Amino acid sequence: MATTRRVIPFAELGRKDVGVVGGKNASLGEMTAHLASAGVRVPSGFATTADAYAELLDGHGLRGRIEEQLGRLTDGAALDEVAEGIRAMILAEPLPADLRTEIVAAYEELARDLGREAPDVAVRSSATAEDLPEASFAGQQETYLNVRGAAQLLEACHRCYASLFTDRAIDYRQRMGFDHLSVALSIGVQVMVRSDLAGAGVMFTLDPESGFPEVIVVSAAWGLGETVVSGQVDPDEYTVFKPSMKDPALDPIIDVRTGAKQRKAVYAEHGLTRTVDTAREERSQRVLTDAEVRALAAWALKVEEHYGCPMDLEWAKDGLTGELSIVQARPETVQSRRRPSTLRRCRLTATPGEALVGGIAVGEAIGRGPVVALDAPVDLDRFPAGGVLVTGITDPDWEPIMKRASAIVTDHGGRTSHAAIVSRELGVPAVVGTGRATRVLRDGQDVTVSCAEGGHGQVYEGLLAYEETETDLTDLPDTRTRVMLNLADPSAAFGWWRLPADGVGLARLEFIVAHQVKAHPMALLHPERLDHADRRAIEQLTHGYLDRGAYFVERLAYGIARIAASRWPAPVVVRTSDFKTNEYARLLGGRPFEPVEANPMIGWRGASRYYSDGYREGFALECRALRRVREEMGLTNVIVMIPFCRTLEEADRVLEVMAGQGLRRGENGLKVYVMAEIPSNIILAQDFAERFDGFSIGSNDLTQLTLGVDRDSEALAHVFDENNPAVTRSIQVLVPRAQSAGRTVGLCGQRPSDDPAFTEFLVKAGIDSISVAPDSFAAVKQHVAAAEHKKDEEGRTAPSGARTPQAEIAPRA
Repeated sequence: MATTRRVIPFAELGRKDVGVVGGKNASLGEMTAHLASAGVRVPSGFATTADAYAELLDGHGLRGRIEEQLGRLTDGAALDEVAEGIRAMILAEPLPADLRTEIVAAYEELARDLGREAPDVAVRSSATAEDLPEASFAGQQETYLNVRGAAQLLEACHRCYASLFTDRAIDYRQRMGFDHLSVALSIGVQVMVRSDLAGAGVMFTLDPESGFPEVIVVSAAWGLGETVVSGQVDPDEYTVFKPSMKDPALDPIIDVRTGAKQRKAVYAEHGLTRTVDTAREERSQRVLTDAEVRALAAWALKVEEHYGCPMDLEWAKDGLTGELSIVQARPETVQSRRRPSTLRRCRLTATPGEALVGGIAVGEAIGRGPVVALDAPVDLDRFPAGGVLVTGITDPDWEPIMKRASAIVTDHGGRTSHAAIVSRELGVPAVVGTGRATRVLRDGQDVTVSCAEGGHGQVYEGLLAYEETETDLTDLPDTRTRVMLNLADPSAAFGWWRLPADGVGLARLEFIVAHQVKAHPMALLHPERLDHADRRAIEQLTHGYLDRGAYFVERLAYGIARIAASRWPAPVVVRTSDFKTNEYARLLGGRPFEPVEANPMIGWRGASRYYSDGYREGFALECRALRRVREEMGLTNVIVMIPFCRTLEEADRVLEVMAGQGLRRGENGLKVYVMAEIPSNIILAQDFAERFDGFSIGSNDLTQLTLGVDRDSEALAHVFDENNPAVTRSIQVLVPRAQSAGRTVGLCGQRPSDDPAFTEFLVKAGIDSISVAPDSFAAVKQHVAAAEHKKDEEGRTAPSGARTPQAEIAPRA
């Protein structure tokens, strides 16, 4: 294609034209030419070329004057002064006449195609080195929305050219090693989508925090998309599971979080845009329906498959037509560059106090330092290196300061805001969308910012100690014994996807109920039994749900689904709720439904609740959530596990209740396990094996009930010991009994993480799986491999016909 043209329609461009029109416009052309037939809708438009920009610079010696100004930076001139001078020179130089003519002609042709006299368009900058896999210039240059008429269009184009020399753009090119005058600017002119009357947002074809590749994450807010990108709003967020998208009968949306969405960008009266408050109803309503989320995710997947790499896209919905469109697409440049074989983790080693503020965690690191609270960017020499930047929102003008910060905390924004995107690129931990950081955190106050505790970031008082570890996953050995994970927090599940675990051996529902449902299930079903304060709190919590039981099912299902998706298709063992009565009572609305027990540890808990009149309805909600995850979302790797099942009769009753809720063992591949944590589970192992598909040893409860020791008693702490022969022989009895019936046996507990000798004992006993906390996985995996090797060596050296020594636990030191 000849490169002497100054203006080219999108339909004639492709990704091979990055050097001609920049990455942003080349992508729009690529999608227009190759993905429209697949249903991906891209608004029409045109782009100016790099040659047009060169023509501007070569006129009246502008290139030489810019080069002279840039040279002043090496002599110590201030960046803002140099940048402002270059922009003034560009704006003082009129656009070449031929370029003006071609831009206006292309705009008039666009108007004829649309049947409108002066269509409103978006005018976006696209650098010719932009949106390459190794660099992203997103947000470095200006964008103008709702531009109408030829005069306004030419002015916007002129300002886009000048924006190639903003402070942030110059700073970024210097950091990335790009020659300033080798980077040209193309301008994309695209028909506006009337998202000011509907909504817009951003999509990633992986999880932007962890890099987990099996999901598409869609952010959405009311109005034009600039509020999402700038971080002015806390948007809705929808997570879509790619494998479930393959079957149209399944619902691939595995999580929905409704954001506050307090502001939106709309058309201004005389062109361009303005930001206004959203209506109260808009703040609690979802921007997108499930069908719209699925449609956008399907497009995102097609774009990713076409490009062959993870993508970062922007979308918009037209409020007049209801149509969705993709308005930008670029390669994702942060997570896709991380080494998948290396796992880097941070962990607080000091016990923190209560968090000062919390919000959305960006990254997985920890930072600390003195608070530097700012309303606007300041000179770099006024921001101390290692300070914690605290502000309302950020935009590209903040980036030089953000580079010097040890952490960033903002009042507003979501995971696709400017603060989040840039902090990821810089590797700086950030907590965004706190709502009140600028009011709570004091200038100069020492704080620790932790993004290492899952999806919720926390800011703590003081400079807390922490450690960083880096694990080379290629060094981990293969083992016959499955090493699995214990997970509770759904927001943290994706963060461990790189671990070569054999699944999840224990996913605890209690954490999801306490932190995502936030209410006692019976209180949701029977608000008439609550006092006024709790009833009011329940109403606020479930606002927008006509059926409060459906609220419980949806929130619980989303939590389970995130954990199950993180290990798909490996098995994920989900234990039904195992709160004690005193713990249930502490849930919102829980007190009227829970008895006061002298010893809740051995009271009304586990299986005994599920068929009782006092909790049967609550357990039915748990079953509905599990069934939704398996049957509607397609996550059939979920195995259900029943805790604290005392008798065979109790097992039969629980299985009957589950079958009544559509969870029938053996149907649709459903497996049901039982916790082996009561001596009766061991003594009657063959009988329990007739009712369940597997056993999971709960070593804490098994030790407690075998030795008759309250595990919470400080006075008896010296007696509580999983190494006690009564406990270890129980395990030695269970394993062969269960395996002879074709049932698997695993252990989920802390002891293998703390005691390699106990791990060796379990391997010798023939355990099928060991499930541990993720941060212990690498060490336990190595201990298991060593134990298997030792067991194999002993087997080879044993005299012919001799029995392998009985597994014994090493004596305690």
